[in-house]
Amino acid sequence: MKAATVKPNLRNQQRVDIVSDIVIEKPDGCQLTCKISNLSRTGVMVCCNHKTADQLIPRLQAPTPGNWIDVKAHFSVPVVATQPVSIFATGHIVHLRRMARDEFQLGIQFENFEGNGFDYVDSYVRKFLSDMPKPA
Repeated sequence: MKAATVKPNLRNQQRVDIVSDIVIEKPDGCQLTCKISNLSRTGVMVCCNHKTADQLIPRLQAPTPGNWIDVKAHFSVPVVATQPVSIFATGHIVHLRRMARDEFQLGIQFENFEGNGFDYVDSYVRKFLSDMPKPA
C-alpha cells in the first residue's frame, strides 16, 4: 500500500469551506490564533487581522517561492460528528492577500502531518464533498 503524500499543486485540490480556529506557531515559538476559511488535502486558507498578519509575515511582503515562511499549525476537524480530532501539521505560508483594511488571507501549504493527520483531513474533505448536493 502506497503512503499518502501531500501534492504540491494546490489548485488541483478541492477546497471545503469550514469556519474554525487554527493556531499557527512561528519558528520562534510565538503562537497566533486565526480563523480557517477553507481546507483542502494540501493546505488551508486562514483569515486574520492586520496585526496578526504582520506578525506572521514581516512587513506584509508576500512570500515568494523559495522564501516561504515555515510554520506549525494546530486545528480540529469533525471527522466524527460527536468527536472532533486534533490535527498537527507543519507547512509554509505561501500566499498573502489583503481582503479589506483589517482582513488578510494567508495560504498555508501542508508539508507534513503528525500521526494520522493527513488521513483525518482527507476523510473530512471527502465526506464533506460527498454530502454536497449534486448539480441537476
